[in-house]
Amino acid sequence: MPFEKIFMNISLLDVESPAEEFESCTFTQCDFSEAKLSKLKFIDCEFLECNLSNATLDNTALQNVSFIGCKLLGVHFEHANPFGIQLSFSESLLDHSSFYQMKLPGVKFNSCRLHFVDFTEALLKNAAFEMCNLTGAIFYHTNLEKADFRTSESYSMNPEENTIKGSSFSQSGISGLLDKYGLNIESFLS
Repeated sequence: MPFEKIFMNISLLDVESPAEEFESCTFTQCDFSEAKLSKLKFIDCEFLECNLSNATLDNTALQNVSFIGCKLLGVHFEHANPFGIQLSFSESLLDHSSFYQMKLPGVKFNSCRLHFVDFTEALLKNAAFEMCNLTGAIFYHTNLEKADFRTSESYSMNPEENTIKGSSFSQSGISGLLDKYGLNIESFLS
C-alpha cells in the first residue's frame, strides 16, 4: 500500500515501517545520505532540500520524481529501475553522479551543478540543461539530439563521439565543442 504524505526533517531510519511504495509524497529537508533505497518505489514524488548523497538506488523505481535544492553527490542513477523512469532536477548538486547508459528523453536540469557527472552512452534527446555548470562532465557516445545547452557553461564534448544534431548552444559555449582541437578562441565583442 503506497504512502501519500509529507515527510519533513527525517532520515530513512525515522520512517516507522518503511513502505515499499511512496506515491504522491513530498520529502522536505530529509537526510537520506548513504541510505539503501533499493527496491523502493517513488511515484509522483518531490524531494525538497534533501541530502541523498551516495544513496543506493539498486532497482529503485523513480517515476515522475523531482529533486529541488537537493544534494545528490555520487548517486548512481543508472542502478535504478529503468521502467517508467522520469526525473527532473532544479537547483541541485549532482557532482560525481552517474547516468551511464540511461534513457532519459526530455530530462530537465535547471540551475544545477553537474561537475564530473557521467553521461556516457545515455539517451538524452530533448534534454534541457538550463543555467547549469557542467565542469568535467563526461559525454561519450551520448545521444544529445535537440538538447538545449544555451544557458549552461563549462561543458566539453566531442561532436564526433556524440550525437548532437539539432542541439542548441550559445555562442560563448561553442568552445566546449572544440576543446579536442586545442584551439585558442577569443571573443572580439565590442
